[in-house]
Amino acid sequence: MRAVTLTTHGDLDALRFEREWPVPGVGSGEVLVRVGACALNNTDINTRVGWYANGAWSESMVFPRIQGADVCGRVVRCGSLAPSSLLGARVLIDPWLRDPDRPKDRDRCGYVGSERDGGYADYVAVPARNASVIASQLSDVELASFPTAAGTALNMIDRVDIGEGDVVLITGASGGVGTALVQLVRTRGAVPVAMCAPAKEEFVRSLGAVAVIHPGIDQSEQLRAAIGRDQVDVVADVVGGDGWVQLIGLLARGGRYTVAGAIAGPIVPLDLRTLYLSDLTFAGVSVTPPGLFAELVSIIERGQIAPVVSATFGLEQLHNAQTAFIEKRFTGKIVLDLSL
Repeated sequence: MRAVTLTTHGDLDALRFEREWPVPGVGSGEVLVRVGACALNNTDINTRVGWYANGAWSESMVFPRIQGADVCGRVVRCGSLAPSSLLGARVLIDPWLRDPDRPKDRDRCGYVGSERDGGYADYVAVPARNASVIASQLSDVELASFPTAAGTALNMIDRVDIGEGDVVLITGASGGVGTALVQLVRTRGAVPVAMCAPAKEEFVRSLGAVAVIHPGIDQSEQLRAAIGRDQVDVVADVVGGDGWVQLIGLLARGGRYTVAGAIAGPIVPLDLRTLYLSDLTFAGVSVTPPGLFAELVSIIERGQIAPVVSATFGLEQLHNAQTAFIEKRFTGKIVLDLSL
């Protein structure tokens, strides 16, 4: 089969396109999926460059590794203990790998494309419990845009209990997680306020943002002009970086901050007095809980969230795809189309 293998932590040349890579074997409780499409994520880049390689968040990486967490495809083989009803089904893959005996134990969780091979290949083998049958008129490319980005967004929303009337400031609102957040926040009866570059404002408004503010200038003044108040109930952040302190200053007393990324930088200053004297709640979000992916599939099937795909590339074009991803000029998701 065709595959792109990560040979070591490094630059783009650490990714090698292979034309004759072995098709993975299928364990008794696993299924083999013919990959139709696989989306790119920040996790792919962070893993490739070794961003997670040191510290308490270190991943157990074995090289060579086939990356790619966001897979849509069809089941072409079932292991002896996998449900035979999955054979031939179109599935969306839950990228979180759990210990079946202790599924809530985050320390026992892994990730497709990290702890085991993923979807940057014609075929991927996954535990049958990770293959969710999906009934949708959307294409494989469109469906592949959802698992990590929309799953993360849904987890962020749940962790801080976003509900009716909450005003939610969403950073990085034009990206994969951000575009999902704008849409999902509205399904909870909350009010999405987006933060993005001016060039992407019109697009983000089209997804349902009631107002848009821009990074780098006085955001409280922008909020007051846009929504008549200078504070929000929730900040949903994937950016971090130098603007973080200003973000925290936008939270009303009793506000909640939920974070699932740090694309502008992971090290930020925190005055603990701001945290406790304003009665703030902080939630770091990574591993999705059991059951959330099934909820996401249901949301997709009901049409409550729309795919946002900016560009597609063939598998052989992964270097170009990651270059485009890193430049951040796109909106939504970049997806590999394995039919190309």
